Amino acid sequence: MREVLRAENVHVVRDGRPLLQEVSLTVRAGEHWALLGPNGAGKSTLLGLLGAVVHPTRGTVEVLGHRLGRVDLRELRTLVGHVDPRHPLTSPLRVRDVVLTGATNSVEPVPRWRPTREQRERAEALLTTLGLGALRDARWPTLSQGQRGRTLIARALMPEPRLLLLDEPATGLDLPGRELLIEALEEVRAERPELATVLVTHHLEELPAGTTHAVLLRGGRVLASGPVGSVLTGDRVGACFGLPLTLQRHEGRWSVRIRRAR
Repeated sequence: MREVLRAENVHVVRDGRPLLQEVSLTVRAGEHWALLGPNGAGKSTLLGLLGAVVHPTRGTVEVLGHRLGRVDLRELRTLVGHVDPRHPLTSPLRVRDVVLTGATNSVEPVPRWRPTREQRERAEALLTTLGLGALRDARWPTLSQGQRGRTLIARALMPEPRLLLLDEPATGLDLPGRELLIEALEEVRAERPELATVLVTHHLEELPAGTTHAVLLRGGRVLASGPVGSVLTGDRVGACFGLPLTLQRHEGRWSVRIRRAR
């Protein structure tokens, strides 16, 4: 499978403080990665690198074959879908119009821009895939947090990116909202087998069953990286979070508990 992302020996330093150190990662088409670690581990910084938002202090990052520092970032960012639940939208746009802003990579509709028929049809198809068809005319302020999250995923998929980055997409969701979000991600992955995804989370319970690979970060360094079966073990995840942990997996989904001394 062709490479979508490659980071080699990456360091990021801000105000003299190392945020990432000696990080290497390769993501290929069709792979679905999880970035896991405690607060301050460097997850969001690494995701920013992969999305061409942050530059490395040292090392190289290639996104879709383009090396950061040698490519127009505005053009590159149109090829990467980035989902952030802290999206700054405040206007009372309808759901379908929020999704259409993904075609122009803007927060608000571009003046005098009109979507093509193909773009309107794509927005409708994405709304259906993400379980939002009945809400296409609902206003953004009226949506629940979970509905907003699924709307932002549809928006990120409008330009048909090869890479989808998800920064803690289940933040603030209740149990039904989380499960609907995870189900929507599984639908997207099934419909687009070439799509690569990278999902940041603190919680293993938020990982879709189709997650194929994982990275454990602690203190800006990679503790483990590779297929989920070898990375997500009680000992490795416990070392990452500084607790004795027991992991279980049922029908592809993870759960975790503190291991009690006997």
